[in-house]
Amino acid sequence: MVRVVDVARAVLAPLTRTRVFRRWGPIVLPSVERFVTRLTGGRVQLSGLLVPSLVLHTTGARSGEPRDAPLMYTPDGQGRAIVAGTNFAGERHPAWTTNLLAHPDAAITVRARRMRVHASLIADTERDAVWARIERQWPGYRGYERDSGRTVRLFRLQPIADDAP
Repeated sequence: MVRVVDVARAVLAPLTRTRVFRRWGPIVLPSVERFVTRLTGGRVQLSGLLVPSLVLHTTGARSGEPRDAPLMYTPDGQGRAIVAGTNFAGERHPAWTTNLLAHPDAAITVRARRMRVHASLIADTERDAVWARIERQWPGYRGYERDSGRTVRLFRLQPIADDAP
């Protein structure tokens, strides 16, 4: 039996590659995402209804201030996650990628559970395999990289064990 999520992905995935979505998605979606997150106390992310989603908590590269970014992620086994800095196929890298390069120790919240992670940039030799994994989850997602004209930064987020007993 086909799951509702699979049907929704099949319908929505092509829409996310349109000019209209790329123009208005970055403007509308973050506000809607924040509203739903506040409304549910962080237990529900709008994007999480279709794909695995998390909130990445970074430290600003220049400001040193805490920054949050809701993101789609791809599970990578052993609790690890892969995130892609597609920025809706924009010409510039999203700020959260610059933050991770400057401060790779960060945190994520998944289903209202917060955990510390260490981010590492995916090596060039792994990029094709990682993109293939991502596209099994969201077909055509690498098109954002092609359309942006830049090499999208891919990160692996590795959980860090808490020091507390």
